[in-house]
Amino acid sequence: MEEQMKNRGLLIAGLLVAMLFAALDGTIVGTAMPRIVGELGGLGVMTWLTTAYMLSSTTVVPIAGKLADLLGRKSVYVTGLITFMVGSMLCGMAETMNQLIFFRALQGIGGGIMMPMAMIIIGDIFTGQQRAKWQGVFGAIYGLSSIVGPQIGGWIVDSLNWRWVFYINLPVGIIATILIFIALKSFKATGPVKIDIWGMFTMIAGVVSLLLGLTFGGKDYPWGSWQILSLFGSAIVFLTSFLVIESRVSEPILPLRLFQSKTFSLLSGIGFLMSVGMFGAIMFVPLFMQGVIGISASESGTVMIPMMLSMMLTSIFGGRLVHKLGLRTQMLIGMLTMSAGFWLLSGMSLDTMKLSAMCYMVVLGLGMGLVMPLITIALQESFPKSELGVVTSSSQFFRQIGGTFGMTILGAVMNVQSSGLLQTKLVPFLEKLPPQSHEMVQQMEGMIATNPQGLYSMMYSPETLAQIPAAIGDTLLPILKSSMVDSLHYVFLYGMLFVLIGAVLTFFLGKITISKPVKDEEDKEVAA
Repeated sequence: MEEQMKNRGLLIAGLLVAMLFAALDGTIVGTAMPRIVGELGGLGVMTWLTTAYMLSSTTVVPIAGKLADLLGRKSVYVTGLITFMVGSMLCGMAETMNQLIFFRALQGIGGGIMMPMAMIIIGDIFTGQQRAKWQGVFGAIYGLSSIVGPQIGGWIVDSLNWRWVFYINLPVGIIATILIFIALKSFKATGPVKIDIWGMFTMIAGVVSLLLGLTFGGKDYPWGSWQILSLFGSAIVFLTSFLVIESRVSEPILPLRLFQSKTFSLLSGIGFLMSVGMFGAIMFVPLFMQGVIGISASESGTVMIPMMLSMMLTSIFGGRLVHKLGLRTQMLIGMLTMSAGFWLLSGMSLDTMKLSAMCYMVVLGLGMGLVMPLITIALQESFPKSELGVVTSSSQFFRQIGGTFGMTILGAVMNVQSSGLLQTKLVPFLEKLPPQSHEMVQQMEGMIATNPQGLYSMMYSPETLAQIPAAIGDTLLPILKSSMVDSLHYVFLYGMLFVLIGAVLTFFLGKITISKPVKDEEDKEVAA
């Protein structure tokens, strides 16, 4: 431990580099998608480039945390880094879309190992107040990646080619691996190592089935179709088996006794609900900006920048603020601030200006920054270091699952509201169109019932709009825009509701004291 404290600056540098290049990967790859499809084809399976990574990374998070407690931080973290780099190299070498999807899943395994490890290690080497500050800094890395990632991705694609989007991970990853290998010493559990193989298998099968059902339900297949019902049925069987296994093995992946702790259950619930509202609602802001205000996709990204900057600001300063306000008070303030942001977003109309939307997003970002680092800090303060890995990764796992649920639930709200509004507003107009428009009318009426968001997509496509006669378009577009605005009103209100329920849960948290650093250690850190 003493040797590791000497190398703390080197270790933090390695952690920052590793987290930055892992966080950048998601936003950079999104920019390169059109070029990838142009060269490899496979437009119909393009979404699997994201889905494959999400499935593998989400599933492996709790496994990585438990293995870190059993096998040591260094061996698990370095394995994750190497897996991520190998996956990146193979992605750059892919010759078909199917190969690229498979290699993205491999890359996701590495990313899923890396994601919780930085927070676990911060918990190892710092005390409470220092954790708050540093976890705020590390959380801000994700905000920074969302700002600079698309620009970096665009530059790489334009200057080199899309394969370098993946190859760029190799030199950066090697630097991070060397720094972490030198500076990080293992915190290894004593005694024989028992790995819960059957727990891993049933958890992976259950979580993948659940995520696939949530991903495809209501879009690729109806919710009541045999495909979706089979996936949910499989998820129930495997996850039930997982719970039975976890209650019997000596070293479970997710110890069920953690849920006997009120602190763990409440904080996991707060993180889940916050993610349901946050990820689900934020996903629809660019939809509003492009469809209603009429700005380009790249311009709509700039609306998110103030939110990310405000989140980064409060993530960093929230670490210093928490010992003055108290953890529970700061968390409540943050959740209420997020709710206020959603309330403002729900009031957006056809006349809302870009600047107004950006201000609303700043309010949302301020609340997010106050809350997000606190969940991990509170858990790490409430459990011994021997369980720090599994507790930290389990919390992150529930937040990721919450984000997936949020996108699904609020996407369903969007579809239900849009179907009803379009049925009322658009169908009477379509019925008055001349017989020669019969084919277009049939197609639109079918989309109203099955895929109303598909109708909104024509507002983003100048090519599609050019094919619609002006006499029809002048009436059609205002109907689509007003229906979208009214539907988004409910989406943001539901997002606010989930966050408010999370805010209520904060009242039931006991007093959690953030430990203070030893004076001489704090002086050393300031000097460094």
